[in-house]
Amino acid sequence: MFVDSHCHLEMEDFDRDLDVVVRNCVDEGLEYVLTVGTEESYFGKVRGLIERYPFIYGAIGIHPHNAKDFSERTEDVIREAARHPRIVGYGEVGLDFFKNHSPREVQEKIFVRQLGLAQELGLPIIVHSRESKERTLDILKKEYPSGYGVIHCYSYDVAAARQFLDMGFHISIPGTVTYKTAGSLRDVVRFVPVDRLLAETDAPFLSPVPHRGKRNIPSHVKITIEAMAKERGVKTGELAPLLRDNFVRLFLTDPRKDRS
Repeated sequence: MFVDSHCHLEMEDFDRDLDVVVRNCVDEGLEYVLTVGTEESYFGKVRGLIERYPFIYGAIGIHPHNAKDFSERTEDVIREAARHPRIVGYGEVGLDFFKNHSPREVQEKIFVRQLGLAQELGLPIIVHSRESKERTLDILKKEYPSGYGVIHCYSYDVAAARQFLDMGFHISIPGTVTYKTAGSLRDVVRFVPVDRLLAETDAPFLSPVPHRGKRNIPSHVKITIEAMAKERGVKTGELAPLLRDNFVRLFLTDPRKDRS
């Protein structure tokens, strides 16, 4: 019952051996995979993946790195792409004040705009927030108080997690939880209620130990879940189905669409 709640199989890193990577997901017992298209050029590849592989679902949105390229036309493209019944999330969107590939004020403007679009489409939001904790919290509290979605690749502390949880968000834990320096993230794993936790790879990025520095793949989510279970003092076989149920409840339970 393993689930990778966030990866990027549409990226070029998987072009040469996609079928092998997907077959590995099946062999390793992954029940669901969510692949997340972060710019318009990837939307078609996301559609191809979700139509080809029955256990892969998709999300689309414009990453904060590409916020400067967002336009009225982009909104129309997203509205059309989101009509596909296997597009189950909007994202990833948000703020990235670490790399600042788009100006901060542009990131904030487009973040707000996409929060509105996600609400219009009725899709759970997938939030990217890096080195931008306070502004992310401020914007979400004002523009998206429902908390219908997930804080992806969580990198903040327990205090911030409490605020995101109070709004209703899920918290998704990446493979960095296996890094020696990730003590704060392990605190978060122990703190978050089990019914609000997800696990992800963010593949091809952020491979867990012992694969750190190499290309990440969705099946490595098992390593992350094993680390999370250890921190919570339970068996992996106990935690994995609970995380699976959280994923289904957040992304696949929608009476408006056939997600089967």
